[in-house]
Amino acid sequence: MTATDPALTALAQGWCALSLLHGKIEAHIERALQAGHDLSAREYSLLDVLSRQHDGDGGHLQMKQVADAVVLSQSATTRLVTRLEDRGLLERYLCPTDRRGIYTNVTEAGLKLLEEARPTNDAALREALDEAAKNPELAQLVRVVETLKAPVPA
Repeated sequence: MTATDPALTALAQGWCALSLLHGKIEAHIERALQAGHDLSAREYSLLDVLSRQHDGDGGHLQMKQVADAVVLSQSATTRLVTRLEDRGLLERYLCPTDRRGIYTNVTEAGLKLLEEARPTNDAALREALDEAAKNPELAQLVRVVETLKAPVPA
């Protein structure tokens, strides 16, 4: 069944096309990051999200916020954090004002790997979008993705 199958409603067709585009992009990025940096797309995303934290108001993310940002359950996010911590790419420490809170920061090694992997991620994303744009079912979505800007936090 394709995104243009007449048996699908317009909404279902759009969802199928979006799902197909996402899958193609994620698989392409995954292969590139694994080959070049021994890093999964989820690991890259987690390092990226955590590298954007800061010490000011609202600077550190709770695990639920991190899980939402990398689109994983809290338990899967915790396992992912543990794997990256075991590799020396992340570290956890107690919140200085609330001993119950635990923060996760990217280590220098993690920042270095993220910096090295960023061009690979960006190039793989560009390649995947260019390839998807050749597919008539996906071309319109690719154009939309290319014009999107990241939301500005309130």
